[in-house]
Amino acid sequence: MIDKIFPKIHNEGYKFIVIFVVATVILYFIHGFLGFVGLVLSIWCYYFFRDPERIPINDENYLTSPADGLILQVLDTNGPKELGLENKKYKKVSIFMNVFDCHVNRSPCSGKIEEILYKPGKFINASLDKASEDNERNYYKIKNSHGEDIIVVQIAGLIARRIVTDTSVEENISQGSRIGMIRFGSRADLYFENYEPLVKVNQRAVAGETLIAKR
Repeated sequence: MIDKIFPKIHNEGYKFIVIFVVATVILYFIHGFLGFVGLVLSIWCYYFFRDPERIPINDENYLTSPADGLILQVLDTNGPKELGLENKKYKKVSIFMNVFDCHVNRSPCSGKIEEILYKPGKFINASLDKASEDNERNYYKIKNSHGEDIIVVQIAGLIARRIVTDTSVEENISQGSRIGMIRFGSRADLYFENYEPLVKVNQRAVAGETLIAKR
């Protein structure tokens, strides 16, 4: 119960929480109402950086969601050209994280991280299609137990200004484990093959737990 009221915080959050709290104290001495506004924003900042425990299915016949948020797209497309996969067909699921969603991203499967590729870019609305090509983004290529490439892409949004990676190349990871986070409104794209999507557009997803696809 206490973990739901005061959830664990991602390491990226502590400095921001301190900044918000200090600003709240200053605002309080200027005017009580401003201090109240600062308190509300400090609470929001605390919950934005929450990093709750999740219980994955731990079944390689399924892919779990890499992010909390709203399913924007479920479609057939080519792989990311940045990874040299533009001539290969994939299923793609896009998940939009608003500023109230948990922004810690998780691996959809167990496997080895074969490549992490960062691409600088713009900061347009992450819910738009062109965000996949124009925005700042970070690619993870994960080799699953079936020898297939599962791709997770972190995409910065309109006010996001930093993508954080919590893993490294050649690292073995488990399904549902943390791979990184994106600060403020953003999106995650998941590319896969030989699985069939289980989700629909406008469905809510929970990172590490919602079943995105099945073999």
